Amino acid sequence: MRLILLGPPGSGKGTQAQRLVHKHGIVQLSTGEMLRAAVAAGTPIGLQAKEIMANGGLVPDEVVVGIIADRIEQPDAKKGFILDGFPRTVPQAEALDELLKKRHLKLDAVIELRVNESALLARVEKRAEETRARGEEVRLDDTPEVLTKRLAQYRSMTEPLIHYYSERRKLLTVDGMMTIEHVTREINRILGAIGALEPKDDESAKKPAKSAQKTPKVAKKATKLALGVAKVASRAKAARKSVKKAAKALKAPTARKAAKAAKKPAKKLTKKRAKR
Repeated sequence: MRLILLGPPGSGKGTQAQRLVHKHGIVQLSTGEMLRAAVAAGTPIGLQAKEIMANGGLVPDEVVVGIIADRIEQPDAKKGFILDGFPRTVPQAEALDELLKKRHLKLDAVIELRVNESALLARVEKRAEETRARGEEVRLDDTPEVLTKRLAQYRSMTEPLIHYYSERRKLLTVDGMMTIEHVTREINRILGAIGALEPKDDESAKKPAKSAQKTPKVAKKATKLALGVAKVASRAKAARKSVKKAAKALKAPTARKAAKAAKKPAKKLTKKRAKR
């Protein structure tokens, strides 16, 4: 199963990604974490990214795609993955499509968590108020001002991906304003509907075992039934023979008596005619 989760900041993508990872045994691929891991490992792509970041530049798309290409070849990604933080733009989506095509891999779905931006801002404001009420310091990246900027960036850069994947019939939309549990259930429901979920190994292993256990029992019952039918048929045949014998025994003397009785009147009638 290979997925992309789309949605503005605060829509719950991270929470749902972790739930999918835990439930289905796939991996969450964060571009930030992958960049840091590649740099630490000293891979050719990682060294290239390190030099760019050291000079204060933005890592170009081809470098990020190269890191993703290396990462999806690792054993833990064979069962599937969720891309987190990539793609952010249409050119990145096109580069990802090309990569997956070369690797003969298929993107199963792009799930958009649709939310109300005004409700997101209200949540952040409430959270900030509660944090201050506890006497704690509000995080710099968790304020209505910062969220407003991030939402504007999402609309200009990332929101066009909704149209891009919708045209390719990959987009599935979920109401992100539902509770976390409801969103999780809806995501799993639509993944099951499109056939993206694989049956669990333990369940598939149990079914043949149950069938194998039932087969001998069914065979025994069928054998007993067949024997019973044969016995009944045999008894019925024997009964018919007995009836026939009895009928013959009864018919034999009765027939002889009837013949004699029929002859007597005939003799008498002949004698009377002779006298006349």
